Amino acid sequence: MELNMVMAIVNRDRHEAMEDVIHGLKLPLAMTLYARGTARDEHLSLYGLAATEKALVFTVADGEQTKKLMRAAKLRMFVDIPGNGIMMSVPLKSVGGGKTMAYLTDNKTTTGEKPVMNSTHELVVVIINEGCSDMVMAAARPAGATGGTVLAGKGTGARESEKFLGISLANEKDVVLIVAEKQKKANIMKAIMEKAGPGTPAAAICFSLPVTAVEGLRRIDPEDEADSASDNQ
Repeated sequence: MELNMVMAIVNRDRHEAMEDVIHGLKLPLAMTLYARGTARDEHLSLYGLAATEKALVFTVADGEQTKKLMRAAKLRMFVDIPGNGIMMSVPLKSVGGGKTMAYLTDNKTTTGEKPVMNSTHELVVVIINEGCSDMVMAAARPAGATGGTVLAGKGTGARESEKFLGISLANEKDVVLIVAEKQKKANIMKAIMEKAGPGTPAAAICFSLPVTAVEGLRRIDPEDEADSASDNQ
């Protein structure tokens, strides 16, 4: 059976509406994490803005439920229109135990069907020291990233990794999520590791996950992208 983790990143005052969409489809799980959006430093200073308060709402759904959930979110929350949030599905490869599977699928009969891995986008996950998200985004934007979402966390790293890599995970951390076009993902990750990786204050650890469906990403025309790149030089 195809199972996806379906995630929506919306303004914090809209998370209950997204939860209602999930519950309306009788999906058993709806989890919300508080987050914040990123903004260009020059925009913050020019307009006196703070990073936007966000919420990441996620659930687990099979292939058909994923389509229904995306459709319902378009109709009720207009997530297909840039500026109203981002919604994506990440395929799950395995689930821990029969009871968990029964809970997530409402006791549906499962098959040995492999998850769909065809993707045009990927979710870049960057784990960094607290307060270094601006450094990550300053590296990622010239490489093609259009924005990011920051989650707060706390590491529990092993001492061996600290000795070997010089990276301590056992302190306050931020997690930056960047949805990127598949062909831009490698350049974005390379830029982050070169400018915000080990040996920098951010000490970034970076990996990516496939995204099989996405809504709400801002589309950039090639001419606008060229202008943006020239502005960053």
